[in-house]
Amino acid sequence: MKSLHFFKISFSITVKMQLQEAIAHQVSEKQIHPKRLSKLYDPVHQFIYLDQDEAALIDSLPFQRLRYIRQMGTSYLVYPGATHSRFEHSLGVMELASQIFDRILDKFHVPGLDSAYWRKIVRLAALCHDVGHLPFSHVAEKALLGKGGHEKWTYQIIQSSILRPLWEKLQVKYSQPDLIQHITQIAIGEKKLQEMGHPLLFSPWERVMCEIITGDFFGADRIDYLLRDAKSTGVSYGLFDYHQLIETIHIIRQAEGNFELGIEENGIESCEALLLARHFMHRRVYQYATVKSYNFHLARFMEKTVHLADLNHYLTLTDNDVIVELFKAVKDPEHVGYGDAQSILERKHRYKAVAVGPEISLEDLKNFQQTVPPGAIAWDFIPKGASKMGLTFPVLLKTQKIINGSALSTLSIPTGSNTWVYLDPKYEDSFQQYLQT
Repeated sequence: MKSLHFFKISFSITVKMQLQEAIAHQVSEKQIHPKRLSKLYDPVHQFIYLDQDEAALIDSLPFQRLRYIRQMGTSYLVYPGATHSRFEHSLGVMELASQIFDRILDKFHVPGLDSAYWRKIVRLAALCHDVGHLPFSHVAEKALLGKGGHEKWTYQIIQSSILRPLWEKLQVKYSQPDLIQHITQIAIGEKKLQEMGHPLLFSPWERVMCEIITGDFFGADRIDYLLRDAKSTGVSYGLFDYHQLIETIHIIRQAEGNFELGIEENGIESCEALLLARHFMHRRVYQYATVKSYNFHLARFMEKTVHLADLNHYLTLTDNDVIVELFKAVKDPEHVGYGDAQSILERKHRYKAVAVGPEISLEDLKNFQQTVPPGAIAWDFIPKGASKMGLTFPVLLKTQKIINGSALSTLSIPTGSNTWVYLDPKYEDSFQQYLQT
């Protein structure tokens, strides 16, 4: 009987403690997520909650358009499940960026920081970071957009009259006249803004906020696309322990007073896993020869058939428009994109994508081009000497000493891709023979 009585008391204390923890969690969640109005279920992150402001942005035309922009270009022609869109990816980036923000603010105190405001900026910037993508994402970006890429359209969309009523409402709510600038900075990043001729002054804090979204190791964008693309394609290469990575992220104050995102010592393995996940996803999925071949044909088709005008016109362009044009072209031998449409839709006369090493020069490719008919060969040339990426961020040791990650891990991967050559299949053998001479 005594043991039963002791069990009842212990059980009661345990339940009471659990209830107290649950209540505390609810209070914390209400503070973090004020006025929850809606939620979405995501296959990667489960429930994603939205407040009124975020829901308004998601309901806008620029964001709804992302439902019709495939995340992985033509990869679905090789991996049938890869039909997911920039819409769900952007939601995932917002969710992960929020988790990272909350975790680092739990550990690092910034005097006078309006954390509610900056959390809002990070979430809105995460939603905006991909709104400027072309149909089929990166496939025809080089051919159609040139320098600045999709980010120059992202910049225009954020600054446009379409979203300005939402921004102005938030400016009043937070008494922050720089709100639009902050969203632009965090969504696009310092380097890209400079490339586009829109340099903005970044404070050390703003650089950290930007890194939450776009960073190589701690960026929510990269974490989400690796996880989501792996799940959708069915491959396991993109999976890694991102929970441990987020748990151990830390803002590290450097000797000169700057902030930088780093990792605690026991998170180093999760960063190594991310690095390997990125490497193998590129080799097995993003840089897979058949995917590269389809991307080549679609990029060439879009270069001939997609004509960009102003922002209003840009926001009407989706994958659907390109697909409709492909089906028109494949039935019309006189259509400018007839050959590429055949290669994509009927699998006829598809060019071979051949990866070549640094031993081949641009001059070599031009010399071979002289031996084949016009249009029989094309290439994406990568200069020699591609660098490698390792763990070069700061690491906070258990002793509170700060060291570079490279001192704890020698793991590195190539950052550049191979030079890709696209060949009319009739000339593949002669090209291989040319490489051997």
